Amino acid sequence: MVEELPLLGRTAVVTGAARGLGEAISRALVRRGATVALLGLEERELARVAASLPGGSTYWPVDVTDESAMARTAAEVTERLGPPSVVVANAGVAAGGPFLDTDPATWRRIVEVNLVGSAVTARAFLPGLLRTRGYYLQVSSLAGIAAAPMMSAYCASKSGAEAFAHSLRAELAHRGVGVGVAYLSWADTEMIRAAEGHAAMRVLRAGLPWPASKTYRVDPVAARLVHGIERRAPAVYAQPWLRGAQALRAGLPGIVTRRSRHVFARLTGRSDVTATGLLGAGGRAALRPPGQEAPGGPAA
Repeated sequence: MVEELPLLGRTAVVTGAARGLGEAISRALVRRGATVALLGLEERELARVAASLPGGSTYWPVDVTDESAMARTAAEVTERLGPPSVVVANAGVAAGGPFLDTDPATWRRIVEVNLVGSAVTARAFLPGLLRTRGYYLQVSSLAGIAAAPMMSAYCASKSGAEAFAHSLRAELAHRGVGVGVAYLSWADTEMIRAAEGHAAMRVLRAGLPWPASKTYRVDPVAARLVHGIERRAPAVYAQPWLRGAQALRAGLPGIVTRRSRHVFARLTGRSDVTATGLLGAGGRAALRPPGQEAPGGPAA
């Protein structure tokens, strides 16, 4: 029996593709027959990923919050690879720490990349998706289901991105474009590993119940998301238990507040629980112009 490959010969666009989950999703898409347009801020990392992929996948260094640059990129992707059948809005940055200690520019940048960048991505590539009657996947998070302390910008942006995708799905359903939301917990990416170096993030993780405190391997997460893409699923859960979190959603704010009250009461007087700034190499790249590498070469 020949395996069906719905993505064979299709063009897929992945933002935030230079590393981490975006890289893993791109690899999984190529394994399923797609040609991938890799979008991101780090040109050398994008080139590395593209060079390691078989077929005609290629890359474009671009900031997802730059509307004119994204419009140009969408036109170039379509000219070179054809109109996209899949767009994965994955680009995202995060920071941790108390809201009042967080630099307002950092807080704003998280919302700009995670929420505004998703809308800019959709605006740029929707004409192509309308031509192919394609599928748009918005990467959200457990943070979009249950807001956590010390990550106010990230939670707000992921909740907003989720709501944006739900609205877009209803708006586009009659035109044959599918829209899905991906929910995932902590994946073993460079950003999450960088978070472990900050007391604020360790406190946050320590206060989470299992399995929300667990870190999950990134390749199985990416494979599950790509399976959802092939099914054009309205919701994709990287970990099955997230379905249960979704079902309990209405009661989660109260549960989180009660648990946090006990956790933070023990932190009174600690001076090391401070704002982290944007996490990891991807976060540092979000503070530089697109394509500009960190001093001394590509980010580690």
